[in-house]
Amino acid sequence: MTSELVPGANAPLPGGVVVLRVAGAFDVSALVTGADGKVGSDADFVFYNQPRAAGVRLRGDTLAVEPARLRGGACRVTVVVSAAEPGTPLGRLPAPRLEVTDGSGRTVARFAPPTPGPETVLLLAELYLRPGTGWRLRAIGQGYADGLAGLARDFGVRVTDDGGHTPPRAPHARTATAPPRSTPPGHTSPPTAAAPPVRPTTTNPPSPPSPPSAWPATTRPQPSSARPATPGPRPPVGPPAEAPGADDFLHLVNSARAQAGSPLVALDPRLVSAARSHVRAMAEAGRLGGEGRDGVSVHQRISTAGYTYVTVGEHLVSGPRSLAEFVECCLESARSRRTLLDPALRHTALAHADVGHRYWTALWAAPLTPDALSRTAAEVLALTNAERGRAGLPPLAEDPLLTAAAQAHCADMVARDFYDHVSPDGSRPWDRAAAAGSRMRTIGENIACGQRSAAEVVNGWMNSPGHRANILKREFGRLGVGFAGGGRAGTCWTQLFGG
Repeated sequence: MTSELVPGANAPLPGGVVVLRVAGAFDVSALVTGADGKVGSDADFVFYNQPRAAGVRLRGDTLAVEPARLRGGACRVTVVVSAAEPGTPLGRLPAPRLEVTDGSGRTVARFAPPTPGPETVLLLAELYLRPGTGWRLRAIGQGYADGLAGLARDFGVRVTDDGGHTPPRAPHARTATAPPRSTPPGHTSPPTAAAPPVRPTTTNPPSPPSPPSAWPATTRPQPSSARPATPGPRPPVGPPAEAPGADDFLHLVNSARAQAGSPLVALDPRLVSAARSHVRAMAEAGRLGGEGRDGVSVHQRISTAGYTYVTVGEHLVSGPRSLAEFVECCLESARSRRTLLDPALRHTALAHADVGHRYWTALWAAPLTPDALSRTAAEVLALTNAERGRAGLPPLAEDPLLTAAAQAHCADMVARDFYDHVSPDGSRPWDRAAAAGSRMRTIGENIACGQRSAAEVVNGWMNSPGHRANILKREFGRLGVGFAGGGRAGTCWTQLFGG
């Protein structure tokens, strides 16, 4: 018999694997905790960038939990949902609906919580061990106002949103294909429908965002500890500081980089300005995030400060009180460590601000140069042709006219803060190709935002049917690649195909 649960109700769970599915435009996460209500390590947080833990596996919108295989001492698994588009209030979306099945697919429970309000995170349900009885499911449906980062802080952890997670928005990719050029002017078909969002494929701990990239261990709050949607007054934010000892910061990070064989980094005043601006925005909002309450992302702050980049990373951290503790925090997880040690990076900056506790922003970047742009485009072309080769297709040739159009579209998306195949002036991919002087009869376009490398963006495109179809279209013979750093998500990419 299927149990239809209401908030606070519980139901027994069968032995073996339990499958929990939440359909819709949501990200599903899980926290594994012990009798003390605390997670044991970063590995106890399961989300789209870290989809596995002992006894827990996440695939898309489905979470599989096998209680007998949980790590030692675990007695609770809390299921959390948030909007797939970070920062979106859950009240703007259809209410999530949880369906719980056993290993054979038989439905054992359902739960449809009341429609949330302005909260961005929902504590949906929990699996818990009742001594002498076994594992049970409890429906919660408790909204949480401060997002995943605030939830993690209230779980009693240092929260890191670093280098390449969380872009502030989840990376997306879209595809468009035009009909042959011989179609009469004014009657060209519109681009194909946008493909679903493409997330980064890394499996390291968050940058939710982005986010994402390691969400360190957290403790589970009781529902009554959830923060209200309208927080009370906060202590005044002190003026942001460049860093408590910039020379000491450089010494610590460059010592670590030297041991890893990476070149030393230097402070850049433009990055310092961006770091100071962003850390103050986080402190004033009282939460970590790649975007402040003013709607400006950390990447836009970097661009506004006058720094154009080909590679960028960030550590957004709350909690550490000393410089040494902050650097140690940045070296804790694999993803965070990779950002700090990335040999491609050349410049850095650090700032902090205090409001009850301390917020930190560290920025890392490599400047955009003509050579760096050419190398990035060449890598996208090479990876694209490798995929075509595996499919038995001839390689695409680099096309300078398509390249100029693709590069201009990336720069335009960053400058005018939009993300679409159709520019604000109404121009479409084939219009832009023609304006650049191209006479290709058929034009196709893939765009993406937020990915931090050529490998990541090509992999994302190949994992999406619409983009894959463009890459593997036999009729295409030429390709232009564009890239621009900046914008809300940090990067914009364009592939413009011609045939």
